[in-house]
Amino acid sequence: MKPKKTILCVDDNEQYLSIRKVLLETRGYRVVACSSGAQALEAFRGGGVDLVLSDLVMTGGLDGSQLIEQIKTISPHTPAVLISGRVKIYERDSLADVFLPKGMYEPADLLERIRVLLIRKRGPKRPIDHGRRPAAHATVA
Repeated sequence: MKPKKTILCVDDNEQYLSIRKVLLETRGYRVVACSSGAQALEAFRGGGVDLVLSDLVMTGGLDGSQLIEQIKTISPHTPAVLISGRVKIYERDSLADVFLPKGMYEPADLLERIRVLLIRKRGPKRPIDHGRRPAAHATVA
């Protein structure tokens, strides 16, 4: 059985956070849900997070873009998905790997993007050795 991937899911709207958490958990992901950027950054520093899924506009400190910037400073290879209902705000620079406008994507699209980002993070599969043994080394007498 493959180990579950852990997704750090961040949104200051409890309803959106709950919906995403259920969506991801029913697909076999382990979810760490946080309602603020500061809480999410602390959870990320605890380790074990494979992907970050964050709302862009959050009140009280770090917004999604700032959160992802700090996470990428700590771990540049951690994939990040940014979601927002305000598409125009996204025009500013962001280090997110994927941007999705809230309400403009199907849950299946979000799940597929997450799957692809996690595969990219893991890297290509290694070729399988089908029982071949290394050649015996000749010894010099």
